[in-house]
Amino acid sequence: MLTRLRGAKVYDPSNGVDGEIQDIYIQGNRIAEPPINVRSVDKTVDIRGCVVMAGGIDIHTHIGGGKVNIARMLLPEDHQRDLVARGRHPRMGCGHAAPSTLTTGYRYAEMGYTACFEPAMLPVNARQAHMEMADTPIIDKGAYALLGNDDFLLRLLARPADNEVVRDYVAWILRATQALAIKIVNPGGINAFKFNQRKLDLDEKNDSYQVTPRQILKVLAKSVQDLGLNHPLHIHGCNLGVPGNMATTLDMIRGLDGIAAHLTHLQFHSYGVEGDRRFSSGAAAIAEVINANPNLSIDVGQVMFGQTVTESSDTMQQYAGHVFADPKKWVGMDIECDAGCGVVPFRYKDMSFVNALQWAIGLELFLLVEDPWRIFLTTDHPNGAPFTSYPHLIRLLADQSFRSDMLATINADAAHASDLASIKREYSLYEIAIITRAGPAKSLGLQNKGHLGPGADADIAVYREHKDYERMFTTPQYVYKNGTLVVYKGRVCDEAPGTTHVTRSDFNPTIETKLNRYFNRYMTMKKNQIIINDDEIRDHGRGKLKIHRARRRL
Repeated sequence: MLTRLRGAKVYDPSNGVDGEIQDIYIQGNRIAEPPINVRSVDKTVDIRGCVVMAGGIDIHTHIGGGKVNIARMLLPEDHQRDLVARGRHPRMGCGHAAPSTLTTGYRYAEMGYTACFEPAMLPVNARQAHMEMADTPIIDKGAYALLGNDDFLLRLLARPADNEVVRDYVAWILRATQALAIKIVNPGGINAFKFNQRKLDLDEKNDSYQVTPRQILKVLAKSVQDLGLNHPLHIHGCNLGVPGNMATTLDMIRGLDGIAAHLTHLQFHSYGVEGDRRFSSGAAAIAEVINANPNLSIDVGQVMFGQTVTESSDTMQQYAGHVFADPKKWVGMDIECDAGCGVVPFRYKDMSFVNALQWAIGLELFLLVEDPWRIFLTTDHPNGAPFTSYPHLIRLLADQSFRSDMLATINADAAHASDLASIKREYSLYEIAIITRAGPAKSLGLQNKGHLGPGADADIAVYREHKDYERMFTTPQYVYKNGTLVVYKGRVCDEAPGTTHVTRSDFNPTIETKLNRYFNRYMTMKKNQIIINDDEIRDHGRGKLKIHRARRRL
């Protein structure tokens, strides 16, 4: 069946289309070439007066795994309030800051998003993460495996091991856990916390292994690059949320020596210590360095005001922040001594100097980083805010007058401490399509995603054009997933199964001998128990598995 979407403004940056009036053709689950004879069209949908983009892609959102489930259980009141406010979805589910799996899929689709990626999958907990993601309807998904605090890697670096062994270990982890990319969180710091170190800066040694975060970062970033993974090492650096951490961030960038890297939720790593309150924006200095280093990409982790829950593998910093919990409860845990997590409910307040300046710092980064292909729209859901705040964030970026109005409502001292009022830049719809679609797809190596060219997956979002971008992006007219209409006038009307995306890279099988010895001696879970086979993914994911092949650069 050939379907024609007729007469909308198309924003497709990957193919250089900037608001041109075009028809989009769907055949099966793909975007099709325009037919020679329009009489061959079976169905025409008139979408004149609308804006068309590829389905949205969230490169960093916590949607599956241990800490996500803990957050759901910790906040029953969040689910109850949300159920009263919004009513039930087509299937049971609710939640605002920590939505259920079903609600997550529905609400992403209802905003025009069709792919979302879990950025912190602990290898020994990978099976649970995949089962939760498989239970998340409609959207494509994938996960980044966590390394950098695991005992096996730290033992390798303490010897030190041959870099080839580290590369083989990284490649094995990708295959065993069915991961798309590699993530690092507070390198060495989560591990050090368990031995009563309460902070670990870039060049401080982990007392138990005598290795520094800088060493861990550089070895993993180089290994990921040498293995030829599409997405570079996804870095959650040291000193998250600590005043003055911009110095650590800048030092880390210099220490990468040009190796490709993705710096995640960078807003939380861009703080100075100027002023009487010893808390200031480092966004201008950070953005200047990002602009000068094309090997780097970032996502922002924008703070938005209201209730949320922070959930992170960074136990060290979550412990430090638990005193600010709102409501007053929190959870910290560990699995097999290979990582950890902390879950702390939090309410960001516009009259709080710190929270208001965090809000401004994120917007400064968005507006000062020049290349939209290297900066992606995130709130680090739910750490900075729930993902449902994206339409409001888009309006802040695209409407300078609205941004100024919002700036006038926050803590006055924070507003004066920010350069936001002097920044006149407004994102165009073309740039919005880059930071929410084309850019994330390119960074993750999703060749059939994020664009509307012939052969692309028919993941399409159609919005009624409106000068209020928040209104426009909140309620799409139509959303197609793999060619199936799944959302009509902002409500789910059908489901199409999503695909699980994974990356494979070759490794020397001798690494398994080393791992067998290690697991048998030190771990309660054995090596083969953490290996997830393809049939498990296909069964849970309704038969869809997309394997991306890495090209080893050795």
